[in-house]
Amino acid sequence: MTQRKVRVLIAKPGLDGHDRGAKVIARALRDAGMEVIYTGLRQTPEMIAEAALQENVDVLGLSILSGAHNALVPAVMEKLLEYGLDDVRVFVGGIIPQKDIPRLLDKGVSAVYGPGTNTQIVVADIKDSLHPQSN
Repeated sequence: MTQRKVRVLIAKPGLDGHDRGAKVIARALRDAGMEVIYTGLRQTPEMIAEAALQENVDVLGLSILSGAHNALVPAVMEKLLEYGLDDVRVFVGGIIPQKDIPRLLDKGVSAVYGPGTNTQIVVADIKDSLHPQSN
């Protein structure tokens, strides 16, 4: 029996129009054997949660460079809960000040990555979060 590939949704919430980082991480995850869906730019929290539900994802990666992470991430987390997606692991990447990271983690985010993070760290963290006993 073959194991189902990890399904990851990469999303760009809000008005941020810079998606190079999102595309880099999407490619790295795909190259690591994961199935990756990219929503494109300017998604609302509801659109992101709906896509996560429709695509039956294991992981949601949010890329935020606009500075609106303290509003957008909690809104996405709330929508995920509304859709019953409390088992989806959420990772955030972008320009996130250190002082804001604890608040995001308290909201249920699994990890926060800043610019220049090695993509293999993200890959390993995702695998570890889904299969912690296999390491």
